[in-house]
Amino acid sequence: MIPVSTPTTTTSLQITAARPYPELLDLPWQVPLEEWPEHHLAALPRGISRHVVRFVKLGSRVLAVKETNAEIAHREYRMLRLLNRLEVPSVQPVAVITGRTAPDGEPLNSVLITRHLQFSLPYRALYSQTLRPDTAKRAVDALAVLLVRLHLTGFYWGDVSLSNTLFRRDAGAFAAYLVDAETGELYDVVSDGQREYDLDVARTNIAGELMDVVASGALDADMDEVLAISDRIISRYRTLWQELTEPESFGRGDRWRVDARIRRLNELGFDVGELAITTDIDGTTVRIEPKVVDAGHHSRRLLRLTGLDAEENQARRLLNDLDAYRAATDRQSDDEEIVAHDWVAAVFEPVQRHVPRELRGKMEAAELFHEVLEHRWYLSERAGRDVGIEEAVDSYVVGVLPDKPDERAVLGVDTEAIRVIADR
Repeated sequence: MIPVSTPTTTTSLQITAARPYPELLDLPWQVPLEEWPEHHLAALPRGISRHVVRFVKLGSRVLAVKETNAEIAHREYRMLRLLNRLEVPSVQPVAVITGRTAPDGEPLNSVLITRHLQFSLPYRALYSQTLRPDTAKRAVDALAVLLVRLHLTGFYWGDVSLSNTLFRRDAGAFAAYLVDAETGELYDVVSDGQREYDLDVARTNIAGELMDVVASGALDADMDEVLAISDRIISRYRTLWQELTEPESFGRGDRWRVDARIRRLNELGFDVGELAITTDIDGTTVRIEPKVVDAGHHSRRLLRLTGLDAEENQARRLLNDLDAYRAATDRQSDDEEIVAHDWVAAVFEPVQRHVPRELRGKMEAAELFHEVLEHRWYLSERAGRDVGIEEAVDSYVVGVLPDKPDERAVLGVDTEAIRVIADR
């Protein structure tokens, strides 16, 4: 905690942060957050929140600032730090500031500051004019994966909702990140009752959130469709949880099923860190149980081979292209790391360099490469021949990329225009 005396009051501003952020002192903490001048704010869409939340420019960074009481702010700050250490997808905490007072001595709420997750969007900003039911389903699927990861870690959320989640595009799907840990608790093991409560809260909240979108005219769906989408969180969660945690029994002659089980887990984006394999008394039945599971099998492999940090589906797509490059160059017997290095230099980086500087804020590099691969497939199917990567990226940059929404944190533009979209 860093105490800082303020010139306008007799109290002191208290800043709790993992490392010093002296530039925080330049912000107008003596003013209520909802009255902050526009020149401090970043034009980013905001989700629905029970608190006042603003995105703030601080040098080259964008921070999310939330007003709340001191106890809740400190508790959520500690919880987010724990989740980050456990490598759970969640926003990164920066600081808690307490002791705020207005110039007239009136106490002001404390604030929790987190780092804005670049290229992420609240669920209401996943659409510009209309939200397709398919998009809503993919968002729910991503939330189900996040909830399973949280429960496996021992985190009980208590307030599962689309509004408390940020989404990043992940090769046609979404990756979900926890953004609000205010009601969460971390245990050694989350009980079945706690998991069921989180699921029930999730279904109720999702139904209400989607009905709000229907009422705004942005989602064309009836009550039955909305309830079916909200029920999807239950079915998707149970399927994934069972695959990750349920023991499986089989005959001693079917040991190939151990490998099959691991492959299924990998396809779901999870690695198996440990297996418990036991046999019955006469040794005829084998029981397999995943003991330690973690997400990000493809992401970690891509990072190890290339140094590229990508979401899970993006990583899977890039690795597929890497494998195709390895086969096309007849280098299956070469060291995998060397081939990966050559693929980055000969394929991945040239695609990125081909994008004009003014368009590089459209999307992150891995998502851009995925989109070029998708465009290449479309062009090849239409032409009835294999279209090269150079031709595909030329076509994509000219005909597709300029019309894509800019998903980078945009600074210095009219915040009200984007806020209108986010609040629909």
